[in-house]
Amino acid sequence: MRRAVALLLVAGLGACAAAGPDPSSSATPTDRAPVSGCSVFPADNWWRADISALPVHERSAAWLRHMSTSGSDLHPDFGPSYGDGPDYGIPVTVVSSTHPKVGVRFDYADESDRVGYPLGDDTRIEGGRRSDGDRHAIIVDKDRCKLYETWATRLRNGNWRAGSGAVWNLRSNALRPDVWTSADAAGLAILPGLLRWREVRDDKIDHAIRFTTDQTSQWHLWPARHDAGDYASHSYPPMGARFRIRADFVAPSGLGTYAERVIAAMQTYGMVLADNGSPWFFQGEQNGNWPEALIDDLKQIPASAFEAVDTSSLQVDPDSGQVSTP
Repeated sequence: MRRAVALLLVAGLGACAAAGPDPSSSATPTDRAPVSGCSVFPADNWWRADISALPVHERSAAWLRHMSTSGSDLHPDFGPSYGDGPDYGIPVTVVSSTHPKVGVRFDYADESDRVGYPLGDDTRIEGGRRSDGDRHAIIVDKDRCKLYETWATRLRNGNWRAGSGAVWNLRSNALRPDVWTSADAAGLAILPGLLRWREVRDDKIDHAIRFTTDQTSQWHLWPARHDAGDYASHSYPPMGARFRIRADFVAPSGLGTYAERVIAAMQTYGMVLADNGSPWFFQGEQNGNWPEALIDDLKQIPASAFEAVDTSSLQVDPDSGQVSTP
C-alpha cells in the first residue's frame, strides 16, 4: 500500500467521525452473509448495490488501458499458496464488547480515528506479526456491530502502532470525512470488499469485491474518500472506481460451481478499486477452507472481461454510502 506523501488535514473533526447513527437493529431480512450476526453495512449500502444494469463509464476504455489489462488474468490474493501460505488472505478477528481496548499510535494520526481499539494477543494480522506487507487488522465487535480496521499494524515494546486506523458502525451508511484515508488507500472499509468462504460455499455473495492496481490517479470517486496515486490525468483509474464482468463474457469451460458463483457476483456487484498494488489482485479472507481448485479456476478469468461502471446515479448524499433504489 502506498500513501500520498502529503495528506490533507480536516480541521474540527473529532475521532470516529464516521460512526454515524446507531439504529436498534443490527441486521435486516436481506442479510445473506452477516459476520457473527452483524450486517456488513445496511442492505441499501453502495457495496451491496446491483450494478449489472448501470451504464458503462465514459472513461472505461482509458482506465483499462492503464491497468495491465491486455493479456492479464485475475489473481485471487487469498487461499492456498505455496509461496505465501498455505493459508493466506486478510484475517477477520471477532471479539465481544468486553474485549479490552488499547491506545494506538498512528503514523497518519490526523486522518485516523483516535479511539481505543480491541487489539490484543488474539488479534490476527495479515501476513503475521513479522510480515513486511500491509499487515491489516480487521476486528468486528459482534455485540455492538462495530468494525475496527488498521493498516501497518505492529506491536513494539508492548505498545501498539499502525499506519492508520478507522472505525465504522456496521449499522450505518455514514462515510469518513472526504480526503481522509482509512486502513485502505481509498478511505473505505476493507471488510465489505473481502470475498469470504462461507458466502461462496452457501451461494450468498451480495457485495462488490475489493481489488488493486499499480497505476492510479490523484482523485477519487464517491464513496471513496481518499486517493494515493501518482497521476493527475483522469485517464488513470481513481480510487472507488467500480468494474464488472461484461454481460457477454463467456467463461472458460470446465469451471467449478464455486467459480461460477464468483463470476456471477462480479457481474452483479462488480469489483472496487480500493488500493495501490499488483494489477487485478482481488482480496479474500484468510480461511483454511478455500479449495485449491477454486483458486485455480479464478485465475482463468481474464482482466479483459471487465468494464468500468458509472455509479453516480446511485448517490443519495455525498457523505453517505446509501444508494437510491428504483
